[in-house]
Amino acid sequence: MQFIEIDKARYRKHLNIVIALSIAALVAGSLGISQVLIILFPDESGSHFHWNLLGVVITCLVIGWQLNKYRNHSFMTEVVYVWQLKKALNQINRKILKLKAAARQGNIDALTSLQFCYAGSRQLWHLDDNMITIDDLAVQQAELNSIAENFNLTLKAEDYNQSMLEQF
Repeated sequence: MQFIEIDKARYRKHLNIVIALSIAALVAGSLGISQVLIILFPDESGSHFHWNLLGVVITCLVIGWQLNKYRNHSFMTEVVYVWQLKKALNQINRKILKLKAAARQGNIDALTSLQFCYAGSRQLWHLDDNMITIDDLAVQQAELNSIAENFNLTLKAEDYNQSMLEQF
């Protein structure tokens, strides 16, 4: 995955619109579908839980299908990029202890994965205005740079590939 520059204001605006539309669609779709089902198939006991649940499930599937359908639209560029970045960072974070141990041994794939993780986290935290733990990230980056220097390596986050994680 390659990093791209994101216009923070555009990203936040588009993300808020996607979230608002998804919530509105979930509410309207769930209520609409469940009400139609209740009218068509009334239950004498008065419990319509299964119809309400079916309305929510169908609406979630439609929302997911629509998001997937329009993921390549220019409006969704920043939102989809951040979703993919979060997915990649999550995959790395699940193996972070093994990666750090291998990095101390000079494993280039582990070092590159950590470099990508730190660079991606920095970008993500700036986009989300999460500056609380940015100092911890700077300490971790300095430690990583020290390890790379000890092994005479130059790390580039752009060299990261998801397949590097398979060995950990």
